[in-house]
Amino acid sequence: MIQSKLKVITDFDKLPTDIQEKIKLTYPEGFSDFLVEFKNRHSETVYALPYETEKKYYMVRMSVSKAMQLILDDDDYDDDGYLKDDKKDQFEDKHGEVEDFSMDKDYFV
Repeated sequence: MIQSKLKVITDFDKLPTDIQEKIKLTYPEGFSDFLVEFKNRHSETVYALPYETEKKYYMVRMSVSKAMQLILDDDDYDDDGYLKDDKKDQFEDKHGEVEDFSMDKDYFV
């Protein structure tokens, strides 16, 4: 029997720290260019950042402006919106390397 992954819609700040760090490794150039649009249960258009683990498929709710603000407020990113090298190294040491989708914008299309 094939089991489907649990689908979770949540806010970035409600995610465990380790998932936040893995998301930063996946999107080292920020989040705003990778948001996907979908309809919620009320048929409202919402945006979210997709992130997949072995067991769960996350849709991290955020608008484009929220995505940009998260990066501006996060000390792990430099002034240009890129994940700092020392933070990237630290997160990779802790979690291993993850696939960086920032160069492949068609991944979620």
